[in-house]
Amino acid sequence: MDANVRDLLNDQVGNEFHAAYLYLAMAGHFETHGYQGFAQWFRMQAREESGHAMRLFDYLVERGEEVELKQIDQPPKSFGSPQEAFRAALEHERKVTGQINRIYEAASAASDYPTQIMLQWFIQEQVEEEQSTGRAVEQLEMAGENRAALLMLDTSFGERSSGEG
Repeated sequence: MDANVRDLLNDQVGNEFHAAYLYLAMAGHFETHGYQGFAQWFRMQAREESGHAMRLFDYLVERGEEVELKQIDQPPKSFGSPQEAFRAALEHERKVTGQINRIYEAASAASDYPTQIMLQWFIQEQVEEEQSTGRAVEQLEMAGENRAALLMLDTSFGERSSGEG
């Protein structure tokens, strides 16, 4: 495997664990503010991101490459309103999409076809991640500051189970 591709994949393992940490922090924020449904949504998101990290970890191992775990930055403690938190999550998903695309470009430049094939799953996953988080932002913006609407959305988001966006 090309050294640059390997390094980018190792970086992405850390990026995915950072995303899990970020979403777990968001879950904690909502737990302390009485929004158990939004907390549940972000807990599920954190589990998915941890799974993404492990998928990359396992791929590196399968290819006989050294896995290098990087330091994970501490996420913020507070995220503001539900609208602000979900907008931040959408921006984060867009950032991850860019990271995945850069790895794909490097794998393409290195003619690393197995990595390109593996990354196709991540590319499709990012389309789904941006779509589901974007939908959440739209719904929250429609609700505005209407407490009844926010509580209804909180209940709805709390119905999310693993594997759902």
